[in-house]
Amino acid sequence: MNQSAAAQAKHPPGLYTLFFLEMWERFSYYGMRAILFLFMVAAVEAGGLGFTEQHAGAVYGLYTAGVYLLAVPGGWVADRLIGQQKAVWYGGIIIALGHFSLAVPNLPFFYLGLFLIVIGTGLLKPNASTIVGELYPEGGARRDAGFSLFYMGINLGAFVGPLAVGWLAQKVQWHYGFAAAGVFMVLGVIQYHVQRPKLGDAGARPTRDFDDPVDASRLRNEWRGLWIAVAAMAAMVVAVFAGVVTIDPELVARSAAAVIIGIAVVYFTYILLFGRVDAQDKRRVWLLAILFIFSAMFWAGFEQAGSSLNIFAQRYTDRMIFGWEMPASWLQSINPIFIILLAPVFAAIWLRLGARNLNPSVPFKFALALVSLGLGFAVMALAATFAAAGEQVLPLWLVLTYLLHTTGELCLSPVGLSAVTKLAPRKFLGQMMGLWFISVSLGNLFAGLIAGQFDHESLPQMPGMFLSIFLWTAGPGVFLLLLSRWLKGLAGGRT
Repeated sequence: MNQSAAAQAKHPPGLYTLFFLEMWERFSYYGMRAILFLFMVAAVEAGGLGFTEQHAGAVYGLYTAGVYLLAVPGGWVADRLIGQQKAVWYGGIIIALGHFSLAVPNLPFFYLGLFLIVIGTGLLKPNASTIVGELYPEGGARRDAGFSLFYMGINLGAFVGPLAVGWLAQKVQWHYGFAAAGVFMVLGVIQYHVQRPKLGDAGARPTRDFDDPVDASRLRNEWRGLWIAVAAMAAMVVAVFAGVVTIDPELVARSAAAVIIGIAVVYFTYILLFGRVDAQDKRRVWLLAILFIFSAMFWAGFEQAGSSLNIFAQRYTDRMIFGWEMPASWLQSINPIFIILLAPVFAAIWLRLGARNLNPSVPFKFALALVSLGLGFAVMALAATFAAAGEQVLPLWLVLTYLLHTTGELCLSPVGLSAVTKLAPRKFLGQMMGLWFISVSLGNLFAGLIAGQFDHESLPQMPGMFLSIFLWTAGPGVFLLLLSRWLKGLAGGRT
């Protein structure tokens, strides 16, 4: 009996396969993200691209938004066509190719690299998490513990990546940093390939009945559609390389924001009017639509970390340590280390409050997240006041900001994912989860457009700009706090 209990307490060997894959994937992603904006705005003479902040912000926003946006079709490809295991394998290879493309000192290869990383991440990230869940068919606390370990791998990679990639990029040569991200992604892919048998049948096949003639016919049509989409993307890449098509990132970013908002409005309207859900489910969908808006607001502020806050660290922060200047990108490691330290604390707090029937509702936690995020920008407004006066400020200002942003993230990110599983009508659960990632994508897109306003000439206005972000995040947070009791009623006891 004791041996059986001990065996059940052990995690499946496949968990560690995915742990290390995700660690190296996040190493490459966050390592590259830490230098991306800095590389784009760096002078050509210094090895950068010499973009304006507006241009770089639009590119950065499109890139980070695309990573989340393509998680939806990436999950569909795995579910319908190739299974999660193959999706993860192909995604890892495409990501590595993207990083190596970024290492080529050529502008078309730069855009190609970002494009490949977006596609690869869309295949790998959602499906790796799906496989983790399938390793624990019994569900329960063991699955929760498995996801906790998996999440540690994510943040371990996110912590180390900016340190290694940032040092190579800013102390040696920009393209060495991009190449390093590719090398470590290759290590993750090799490890995954060698250890893949440990995954067993988890995510090995798409979820469809191949013996069903109707399903087999749909399969052929879906493959045909996929290849048409791939051919269209390849044609666009060739057209850009040949100079036939010129892309204006700022125009594309604004257009994409309008399209994403339109998609969300149409989809929520469709569920409410034609989804054939009962009155209680309609109220819950309304609540999810409201949370969608506040989620996008949060991520628009939070994703300043890799853009405007990164620029502030580079230009206006005293990073000298005993005569050696720390790379600005190293400060991007602060958030993941705070996540590792604070996630267990927040989990314990929610559990203790829940045991006393005092656990805050989802809207209340979202309100706390937005207020905490806003307070971080209030700190930056004060730091920018000193910078505008000509002083180099201490990194502690950014550390305090990232601490406040991390507490906000822990109040919103895992809570939002959990809320979707509780509030979405059962028959729309997968689609609503995809829509939730679209809110993150929309926030990232706006984050890039906001970051584009932080250029050299805006230094005198920078305190006011950070103060504006404070008002646009903490203000809605207070408003949501006031509405939280009414919004809790929409949930019908599920928050």
